[in-house]
Amino acid sequence: MRLLPEDLPKTTIIPNIIKKKKSNRLIGEKSPYLLQHAFNPVDWYPWGEEAFEKALKEDKPIFLSIGYSTCYWCHVMEREVFENQSIADLMNLMVVSIKVDREERPDIDQIYMTALQAMTGNGGWPMSIFMTPDRKPFFTATYIPPDTRYGRIGFSELLHSIYRIWTNRRTTVQETCKKINDLIIESSTPPVSDVSITEHVLTDCFNHFEKSFDVTYGGFSNAPKFPRPSIFNFLFRYYHRTGNCTARDMALTTLQNMAKGGMYDQLGGGFHRYSTDERWHVPHFEKMLYDQAQLVISYLEAFQISQDPFFAQIAREVLAYVERSLMSQGGGFYSAEDAESALMAWYPDKKKEGAFYVWKKSEIDRVLNKKAAKIFEFIYGIKEQGNVLSDPGREFLGENVLHIIHSVEETAHSLHEDTEDVQAYFDIARKELFEKRDQRPKPSIDDKILLSWNGLMISAFARASQVLKDKSYLDEASKAARFLLTVLTEPGTRRLLRRYRDAEAKFEAHLADYAFFIQGLLDLYETSFEIEWLRIAIKLTEEQIGLFYDYSHGGFFDISGNDPTILVRMKEAYDNAEPSGNAIAILNLLRLSQMIGNEQYREIASKSIQCFSKNIENNPFAFSQLLVAIDFSLSKPMQIILAGNQDHPIFRDMLNEIYSRFLPKKIVLFADSAEGQEFLSKHVPFWGTLGLMNGRQAVYICKQYACELPTSDIQTLIRILDRKLEK
Repeated sequence: MRLLPEDLPKTTIIPNIIKKKKSNRLIGEKSPYLLQHAFNPVDWYPWGEEAFEKALKEDKPIFLSIGYSTCYWCHVMEREVFENQSIADLMNLMVVSIKVDREERPDIDQIYMTALQAMTGNGGWPMSIFMTPDRKPFFTATYIPPDTRYGRIGFSELLHSIYRIWTNRRTTVQETCKKINDLIIESSTPPVSDVSITEHVLTDCFNHFEKSFDVTYGGFSNAPKFPRPSIFNFLFRYYHRTGNCTARDMALTTLQNMAKGGMYDQLGGGFHRYSTDERWHVPHFEKMLYDQAQLVISYLEAFQISQDPFFAQIAREVLAYVERSLMSQGGGFYSAEDAESALMAWYPDKKKEGAFYVWKKSEIDRVLNKKAAKIFEFIYGIKEQGNVLSDPGREFLGENVLHIIHSVEETAHSLHEDTEDVQAYFDIARKELFEKRDQRPKPSIDDKILLSWNGLMISAFARASQVLKDKSYLDEASKAARFLLTVLTEPGTRRLLRRYRDAEAKFEAHLADYAFFIQGLLDLYETSFEIEWLRIAIKLTEEQIGLFYDYSHGGFFDISGNDPTILVRMKEAYDNAEPSGNAIAILNLLRLSQMIGNEQYREIASKSIQCFSKNIENNPFAFSQLLVAIDFSLSKPMQIILAGNQDHPIFRDMLNEIYSRFLPKKIVLFADSAEGQEFLSKHVPFWGTLGLMNGRQAVYICKQYACELPTSDIQTLIRILDRKLEK
């Protein structure tokens, strides 16, 4: 739902430089989202005992508002509601108001999102919760307009209703709190099942995606369409296991259409959050780090499977966007880019979604020469009246969102031009328009550094280095890992922290932080063969087990349980925009059990899969990433052990052959004569016998550490790999 122009408040735009506002308690926070609200007239509190004690002492309900800095509707609600002095006065009188950044505190967000979905059947941000001083919710909503409209109650009217209910019907409030709290507790514990997971759940999941697949545009739902990298991960592995080409083609078709659509930044690379239509054309324009990280790997795997350079090029462009816009000087990666930006540099408060990205035909014509404009506009379907067909809010009236509707070859044929000339003009046009666009006011960047999302990005850069044979990507991944270990390790305990910004590291790391970072370290080891990364991954795995593992029932809790303000310790395995912490933690354990022969890790992984077996049986498609781990567990992974000198050309050729293929059920180890050899020999009994073959580089292909004869011949290696691939 978009606001219509006539519904927007008629406000005077005042440049920031002449505004004089009093700050509230959020001014001392580091979160960009909280700081966006630091000058609201609302008497905001950050999450903490001070707010809870005030609500208890004054016998007031708490209004909890949860969002994030690049959330478009969070911006709208701030402008309409929280900047409104009369509404703020009511809030300050009737409730105690708390602001939470969901990206800093997913543990808080998760609890109240569960309540929101239980009470309304839907979720989303901004999340608006009314709750008791002991943090139990009794009313939930998402965006609330200032006055009643769109079938939604207005915020002022709602405040008065809440106040009356709180004052006169406290028993009803308490009964509602108990029901919702019971639902939260119930949802936090997976139902027990003694049924073992078998391969049939993989087929059940595939069948679901096959039925829901959009054969015209790709994707697995109607509008809006979200990128779901965990689905691509599953489908590629199902194809690898079964040879079912439909699984492969559904993923490849979707990835291709996404990259040709407006959801992909055609000039600067990177994916927007989701498509508002079924054609991947008109996006919600924010860009999230976790989407870039996961989709890089999806396109790399698509390239391995198809050998189509189109997919490799998209991966390179996304990484270039991340390096250009989301990489910190120290090496970590920023969280997100906002959906909206200023229309004009001299009016920074007059913002619009997509302002940085959309084009009028007249603008393109002014920048490009006539021939280049004709080619560019034909390829991208540019129209005088704009090419956005579905825009209920008329927000993009007369605008064009770039999306590829004709290939270079089709354009050359239609315009009676030489294909090479068309390509040359097209490349120049893209470059010139990118440079012109770069002069516009840029969307703001949420520059907090989150451990979990950085872990995903480390994996993306490491895997890109493997597949695209580019060492610079490995350098970026290594730099980021060292940066995180430096700034997000708690002094004293040496445990991981979740968020770093403005020289402050804060918040205890959650399961996803550990799991995603460990995955990144394992990918780093398999790319660089620096034993340091494997050693740290094992150390952090032990910490992760100690902090989050449920020894009684299996599975990992999402948080440690050390924060008494969190109502319930959740244990989830279904995928959202990010893969679940449990799915990645389980896959890491399975990989490590193969790398170092640790049977305990395999047992913990198996018990954790069993913990979620009932839910998986009921809705396998909600657990795509966990099914990736199950696929690994139901296989005998290939152990590829390389021996020799990493700088030797034959060694690099062997490694390139390995990484040019899609081999998802493998681990790669390096046998040298140095520190790594000594470390691995402590874990793998026969490790000391591995080494050069008659002084030459060698590769051992093993299963359960039963190895074929080593080879130093590239052609022999190719035959072995292709034979294993066929099986």
